[in-house]
Amino acid sequence: MLTSIIVILCAYLLGSISSAVIVGRTLGTADPRTQGSGNPGATNMLRIGGKKAGAMTLAGDMLKGLLAVLIARAIGMGAEVQALAAGAAFLGHLFPIFFGFKGGKGVATALGALLGLQWSVGLLVIATWLAMAALFRYSSLAALVAAASAPFYMWWLRPEPTVIAAAVLMALLLYWRHRSNIRNLLSGAEGRIGDK
Repeated sequence: MLTSIIVILCAYLLGSISSAVIVGRTLGTADPRTQGSGNPGATNMLRIGGKKAGAMTLAGDMLKGLLAVLIARAIGMGAEVQALAAGAAFLGHLFPIFFGFKGGKGVATALGALLGLQWSVGLLVIATWLAMAALFRYSSLAALVAAASAPFYMWWLRPEPTVIAAAVLMALLLYWRHRSNIRNLLSGAEGRIGDK
């Protein structure tokens, strides 16, 4: 029990590391929390810092979710603790203790966690995001559709209650974090991929 708690706590702390802020400071770009959309995530870093900053932020955020699950698995934790570690890393990104509990929207961290829980689900979610982004050029819409699909992919490929519950929780929180984007999509005010 103690080991499980430590793993989950460490997953949350790992998720609390803001890739966007670190990348911004490393590359000398603007703080993503004060520029663009104000969201410390890959899409905003792409807008304000370019492709390199966006790619580095995406990789860093995905790695947090992936590592949280892989570390839990490596030390012998079962599906339940792996799912909790995935959720903890995701919550750490949304509510980072190191940054006043004001984090990003969690798309990349959720994707990394899904890849860790079931790599085939993660690949399907990536494919869904890419297809939606190519068709409509809205990052937020692609994220929302991909998030909604994740629990169904998990039910199909790894039908275990705890990992399905983790996918559902992350999807629900992603929708909640994207509520302003949803309003903008409905009103036609949402920025497209590539817009400054």
